[in-house]
Amino acid sequence: MADSIESPSFTRSGRFRVIVGVVVLLIAGAVIWWWMSQGHESTDDAQVDAHMTQIASRVGGTVLKVAVDDNQVVEAGTVLVEIDPRDYQVAIDKAKAELADAEATAIAAQSNVPITSTSTQSGVSTAQSALDQARSVIDTAGKEVEVARARLTAAQSRLREVEANATRAKRDAERLKGLLAKDEVSQQQYDAAVAAADAQAAAADTAKAQIAEAEASIRMAESRQVQAQAGEQSAQASLRNAQTGPEQVTAMRARASSAQARVEQAKATLAQAELNLQYTVIKAPARGVVSRKSVNVGQVIQPSQPLMALVQTDNVWITANFKETQLDEMRPGQRVLVKVDAYDGRKFEGKVDSISAATGARFSLLPPENATGNFVKVIQRVPVKIVLNSGQNTEDLLRPGMSVTPTVYTR
Repeated sequence: MADSIESPSFTRSGRFRVIVGVVVLLIAGAVIWWWMSQGHESTDDAQVDAHMTQIASRVGGTVLKVAVDDNQVVEAGTVLVEIDPRDYQVAIDKAKAELADAEATAIAAQSNVPITSTSTQSGVSTAQSALDQARSVIDTAGKEVEVARARLTAAQSRLREVEANATRAKRDAERLKGLLAKDEVSQQQYDAAVAAADAQAAAADTAKAQIAEAEASIRMAESRQVQAQAGEQSAQASLRNAQTGPEQVTAMRARASSAQARVEQAKATLAQAELNLQYTVIKAPARGVVSRKSVNVGQVIQPSQPLMALVQTDNVWITANFKETQLDEMRPGQRVLVKVDAYDGRKFEGKVDSISAATGARFSLLPPENATGNFVKVIQRVPVKIVLNSGQNTEDLLRPGMSVTPTVYTR
């Protein structure tokens, strides 16, 4: 009877101890979970990222060859697409011809500069000499005119004197002729008077000839003077023309510089044509996987037209969008364990590389505008870049866009 009374009490005591033990275990588990959760931050809003290069043509033309297929792995420098190069080869030939013509023109223009300079200096010297000579002839002719005029004046005076003497001698001979008829003078006196009259007449003729000679000398000297003056004017014009030589040399140098500029322009055109010819062969800029190929043989493409995408799978990283409340103790360089959904939870190790300068919403096409009265606070997410340790993705297993769950160990 006593045993039956103690049994229920013992049962209640045991149950209490069990309940207390469970509560203690729950509390211990909660404490352990809290302690462990304080040392890391995790998110499932994360994906794999990589450089994806859009391959486009820099020139237009007809596609002759497409050397790759979708999802094909290519190395850097692998030929992807070849475009018909004939039009661009013709452009190179034309540019070479234009360059040769421009170089020939530049050589001719440059060679004309010293020739023009030398001829200008020679022209100035020649024109100055001609001007000095013309002025000397003018001075000489002027002196000759003065001498001839003096001779003319002297001859005219001599003529007046001789004419006066001839008139007197003639009158004397006429008077003596009457006296001779009366036998008042001798025949000898008469003959002497006649001879004197004839001598004075001859002297008058000589004086007239001297006057004519002096007048002819004046005309000749004046003619030479006029010719010399015309020569002086011509020499002055030549000198003025020759004195414009520096301007002509400057203009010639300007033409030579212009010709040299056309040479440089032709060289640039040739270089561009050669580049365009090189652009007809499109090569992979880096190692990667070809994706979204949209080009085929025979297709006519335009410059900047997308042809395919190249995904660089050997250089991938993780973009994890953590809540802003998880960034308190997160720093670059902290260890990260990345769980990949696609490979049955396979894990990769890495580290925090950097934290974005703004939230993901701020980079969206339409950023939120909170300057209104209907504001609702929403926890923002901040992109965090996580890089993997080297040597883990040798098989290119990670592809951009794959979902992953990174855990950042902040302690």
